[in-house]
Order: sequence, then C-alpha cells, then structure tokens
Amino acid sequence: MKTYKIYAGGEFIETENSFNIENPFNNEVIAKTFLAGKGELELAIEKGLQAEEVMKNLPSYKKYEILMQIVAELRKNKEYLATILSQEAAKPMRYALGEIERAAQTFTIAAEESKRIPKEYVSLDWTAAGTGKEGFIKHFPIGLMAGIAPFNFPLNLAVHKIAPAIAAGNPIILKPSRSTPLSTLELAKIIDKTDLPKGALSILPMDRQSGNLLVTDSRFKLLSFTGSPEVGWKMKSEAGKKKVLLELGGNAGMYISENVDIKNAVNRSLIGAFAYSGQVCIHAQRIYVHQNIFDEFIKQFTEATSNLKFGIPTNPNTEISSMIDENNAKRVESWVNEAVSDGAKIIYGGRRNGTYFEPTILTDTKNKMKVCALEVFGPVVNIEKVESIEEAVTEINNSQFGLQAGIFTDSISEMKYSFDNLHVGGVIINDIPTFRVDNMPYGGVKNSGFGREGVKYSIQEMTEPKLMVL
Repeated sequence: MKTYKIYAGGEFIETENSFNIENPFNNEVIAKTFLAGKGELELAIEKGLQAEEVMKNLPSYKKYEILMQIVAELRKNKEYLATILSQEAAKPMRYALGEIERAAQTFTIAAEESKRIPKEYVSLDWTAAGTGKEGFIKHFPIGLMAGIAPFNFPLNLAVHKIAPAIAAGNPIILKPSRSTPLSTLELAKIIDKTDLPKGALSILPMDRQSGNLLVTDSRFKLLSFTGSPEVGWKMKSEAGKKKVLLELGGNAGMYISENVDIKNAVNRSLIGAFAYSGQVCIHAQRIYVHQNIFDEFIKQFTEATSNLKFGIPTNPNTEISSMIDENNAKRVESWVNEAVSDGAKIIYGGRRNGTYFEPTILTDTKNKMKVCALEVFGPVVNIEKVESIEEAVTEINNSQFGLQAGIFTDSISEMKYSFDNLHVGGVIINDIPTFRVDNMPYGGVKNSGFGREGVKYSIQEMTEPKLMVL
C-alpha cells in the first residue's frame, strides 16, 4: 500500500491524522494519506501569502514554461495517472484516460491564456471633461485563493482551479475530495519539480473544521467551489467579502426532435445518461422526445443500454462500473423506488448491488419526483414524450437548476427558439448537455451556480481590473 504525503506550502509532509483510500468497486485499500489540520493550513496560508508578490511579478513566458512542463509530465505519465484515478474513483479506464488528457489540455489553455491577461485602452474624451485624457485598464492578480474540488472529476476539476490561478499569478490552496485525493497529490509531485514558486500551491485533504477556514478566513481573496448547491450557497453566505465562484451541478434536460438521426441521438444520449454512472454535473437526466419518434427512440435506447459492459474500472472494455460509495447507491435506489411508488415506470434497470446501481430508464415520471426535481447524480434517466420544441423547453425550464441543455434538431427555428428561451448557462445543439471542452465558458443559472469557469473566464474572475488615467 502506497503512502501519499500531503503538499503544504511547497513541502510534502505527514500529519498525525492518517486515513485510507479505498477503491469503491471492491472496497480494497489502495493507499494511505493524511488530513491537514489548522496548523498545516496555517503553514500553507503563510507560505501562500509570502508567494503573492513573486507570483504577481512572474513574467508570462515563465508561467507559460511552468504550465507546459506540467502538460508534458501529465502526458508522459498518462497511463499511470489514469490507473490511480480509475482506482480511487471507480471511474472506467476509458473515462479516466480522457480526464488526464483533459487536464493536460486545461493546463495548455492556461499556458496560452497566461500570455493574454486582459488589458484594455479606453477613450475618455466622450465628454469635455475627458479631453486630452486616456484610460488604461490592466488586470492584476487577486491574491491568495482557496479551491475546493469534488470527487467525480478529481483531477480536471481541481486543475480548473489550479491552472488559471497560476496563469493569473495567484497562489492557491486546494482541498480535494477526501474520497479521491490521490490524483491531485500526484499532480503536486509534478508541479513541485517545476519552477513554480514554493508556497504558490498547496494540496491539502482536510477535516471539516479546518476546511471551513477556506471559506471564512479573510486572508483568502477568492473561493472557488465545485459541489452541491446546499453546501455551495451556505459557503457563499459565510465567505465574507471575498469573491466566490460556485459550480453546483444540475439535472440537465434534452430534446430530441422528430427530424434527427435517431441512431446518432441514441448513441450520444447513452453517453450523456450513463457515463461515469451519471456522476457528472451535466449528466443527461431528463430527455424529452417528440411523440412521433418516441417509441422508436425508447426501443433503440433500451437496447443500447442493455449492451453496456459492466466491470472492473481499470478494464479498458468497461463502460459502467460502481458508484463512489454505497450510501450514494442506496440514495439513488430509494429515489427510484419512491418514483415507482408514485406511478413512474421502469423500462430498464432499477436494481442495486452494493456500490453498483444498474443503468436505469424511467418514464411516466412527474416533475415533483426527486428523480426529476433534484440532481440524481447516478445512472438514472427519465424519458418522456412531448409534442413540440415549445413544450420541451417549458419542461426543461421547470427546474431549480440551469447548467446546460442539449437540443437535437435540424430545424434552425428550433435551434433559435431553444437558445432564446432556455434558462441555462449553455445550450448544446445536436449533442448532449454533457459536452464540455475546457476553454469554453462553463457555469449555470438558478441553483446551478454563480460565475463561470473555463480558463479564460476563470482568469477574469481571478484578477481585479485597475484603471490608470493619463
């Protein structure tokens, strides 16, 4: 069993509080690491504050070199890192490999954006008082940041906080999920070998009491959190005057028009519904299909679902595996059973075995059911028939969430209607709401979040504009 030291202020350390990391698929202990307490966090904060000035003055070419060195090491060790990620998160290897590549892409984008920190010239002679004056706006690093990352994309969602922080010139202390800290601690080993100033990065699994200081300590100038709405909004209320970025998930909706290639829509929807057992913020949870193709879509989708390959996460052929833990699998099971008791029909699946919950298709659901109203965060999809794009948009909007939506259609008018009327942060045309590339703005409305990620847009949040008038 491997032991992972935590990374505090540029040093790898052990603490008195160790804990084991288990593979959710078989409960096998795969590694041991440590929890940071208030003392370790204080060390990281002090080192981070000391690194603020040197990070602020780090030239673009140097940030670029550091970020691209990280990219090279990620790609060099891709298989090794993907295996660790697959084991700690029970993520099928095909998706784990994809996540390592996406992390490398995110650092690459950050390297490019480090050369494009926003600057602006403003003409001030629009009024007589501005005659002979010019304005220059430059964005400066905001300072020490706190990041809190979730279990479902333990590396890339952490990188979406770390990479833009480096590009912007900010020190950052990151708290990974206690369930899945290993891939970020491996990242710390990579970054420690670069020329990034010591103290500019700390990666600290923490107990709850210490972790809450990331929210409440006024020395942090920005908090970036990815997780549940209940936790995220509570953090925002306790964060004081610091800036807060929240990515809080959703229950993404889709519409399948009658004019599309059904086979293509089914194949893409299958990934949207069941990739990583639905433990994805933009998991396709609600699919609305035009009534003229509903029966055929259900038939093909059910057949494709039945052919998904269940197995050990590290097996390259595995398409679906266990969930992150048994408590979450039991929660999904109870929500499905509750929906069935209230009139929903199971078309496929619906059974649990330990941490594994079968890919499950429901219909005849109601908006008040938890499987519709809340974020199921599991391998469950609701498929219902609608008469029009207008009805589909109304149903998709009937949610407390608004992260992304997917619209399959060949109609330009339906594309425009959905873009104009959907209450979401992103509308994906002819693909699933689960689509994301790492340079696009990403975030939602309503209970889905506050602010935007995507490296360029994160950098804007992580800097403060300052005006000089000449």
